[in-house]
Order: sequence, then C-alpha cells, then structure tokens
Amino acid sequence: MRVLHFSAAMFAMMVLTSALALPEANSAKQGHLAKSDLVKRSTDCPHGWTGFNGRCFRYIPKPMSWARAEKNCQSMGANLASVHDKEDYHEIKKLIVTASHEYKATWIGGSDAQEENEWFWSDGTPFHYTIWCPGEPNNSRKQHCLYTGGRNCWDDFQCYHHKPSVCVKRAT
Repeated sequence: MRVLHFSAAMFAMMVLTSALALPEANSAKQGHLAKSDLVKRSTDCPHGWTGFNGRCFRYIPKPMSWARAEKNCQSMGANLASVHDKEDYHEIKKLIVTASHEYKATWIGGSDAQEENEWFWSDGTPFHYTIWCPGEPNNSRKQHCLYTGGRNCWDDFQCYHHKPSVCVKRAT
C-alpha cells in the first residue's frame, strides 16, 4: 500500500512539473513571448492590485479629497497614479471601468497646487504625457488637482471635492 501511495505521489509530482514547464517550453519554441506575457511575468503585485508595465495599480472606490486620497495611497506604500503614456492611461481607464462599471471621475496624482500651471505627479515622476480635455487646465475657482473620467480626458478640479482614486506603486 505504501508503494502505491508513493507511486501516486511521484506521478502527481511529474504531471505538475510537466504542466508548469509546458508554457515556457512552448514560448521558447516560438522564439518570443507576447507583450502581455512579459507584462504579467515581470509584474508581481500584492493581492487586490493590478499589474501593468512594472507597476501595480489599485482603484479605491471610497470618495475622498485629493489630499486624503494621496495619504491613503501612501499608507499602502503607493501614491496617486501617474500617467506616462497612452498605454498607462488606457490601463487606468480600464481599471476604473472594471471596478465601477462606468468611467467615473477619479483622482489621479497630478497637481499644480504649489505653483500655477507647474504640474507634477505626487510620486515624483516627470509630468510629460497629458490628455487634457479641451480648454483644460483652466484653474477655474482655484482648481489644482487632476482627475480623469467622464469625458475620456483630464480636468483640473478643486482638491477638496470627494472622488474615488487610483493608487500606483512599483511592482516587487
């Protein structure tokens, strides 16, 4: 009976080892990995976070002011999300829609509160890529914080308003 259990355990281990190795072997035979495979494999994020291009994103549905949203992200070792290209923008947009079932107005990490029209990301990364709505940023009524959503573009808004948010941190 012990031999039977040992044989069954060895067989199960060989099957699992083969199953785990199979995708790698197939990828190696094809000579390349799909971009999505590379993104998934190179992004290790905590539970509840979505990995993309070496960073981890998380939608926070609870409405908060921009400052409280940033502090909330910081409590998780993150910052409000920075956007560096169209792919980042679409990934954040997809995250918002998946979580809220609509493209809801959501805080991200841009601010010009320190100096008018000097936009920066709260995570310290360069602020180069933009997708402002027409006529924005307009600083109407002292709008210094950046949100995305609704009109498929960015708008500046008063920081004290309560909105959901997206946090970002580096993948481990």
